[in-house]
Amino acid sequence: MKRISLDEGSESGVDVNMSPLIDCVFLLLIFFIVTTVFVEETGVDVEKPQAVSAVLQDRQSILIALTAAGEIVYGGRTIGLNSVRGLVAQQLQVRQAPVVILADQASTTGQLVALMDECKLGGAQQVSVAASRK
Repeated sequence: MKRISLDEGSESGVDVNMSPLIDCVFLLLIFFIVTTVFVEETGVDVEKPQAVSAVLQDRQSILIALTAAGEIVYGGRTIGLNSVRGLVAQQLQVRQAPVVILADQASTTGQLVALMDECKLGGAQQVSVAASRK
């Protein structure tokens, strides 16, 4: 197949410079990585109790889970009740956020109250218990 050109004297083809396109893609990639907000999860599934008055909380909360077996989980690892105060104090130095306790409905009230006390002693101004909306 013969190539037809408008300029009979020119034998060179058209070159497309890909450098600006690659630069633009990398800039967009960096922008999306920097502006992404990562949602922090507790790493354990709990069966939350249901409440009619449940309201949505800020996604930037400090999430601590209390399982039915009485284990306290933060960031996918089990921590003891004695570690909660230091953990909350450390997280509050990084960001001022409310503490949300994801308590399983089969957990005991005594464990929940002890966990709430440790969060308050760690410096948390607002401690909430998560619930599913009815």
